[in-house]
Amino acid sequence: MHKIAEEPAVVGTKQTLRALEKKNVKTLYIARDAQKQITLRVLEFAEAQSVPVIYVDTMDELAKACNVEVETATAAIIKFQEVK
Repeated sequence: MHKIAEEPAVVGTKQTLRALEKKNVKTLYIARDAQKQITLRVLEFAEAQSVPVIYVDTMDELAKACNVEVETATAAIIKFQEVK
């Protein structure tokens, strides 16, 4: 499993949606056991922007990959942003 924590990333559906709205997502991760009504909007944004989606079996597995202790439905690797 890819260690998302080693890349610039956001964790959680709210943060992921914000990054997608800014068109700043390189790769999206979705837990297969997450509730569909939670992940649907995120997935729609990703598909509209042709963002690659990687499915992870469980929210716990995704949390571990992100190096967080709370289960998470979605996470995303974000594009590099220059500091102005």
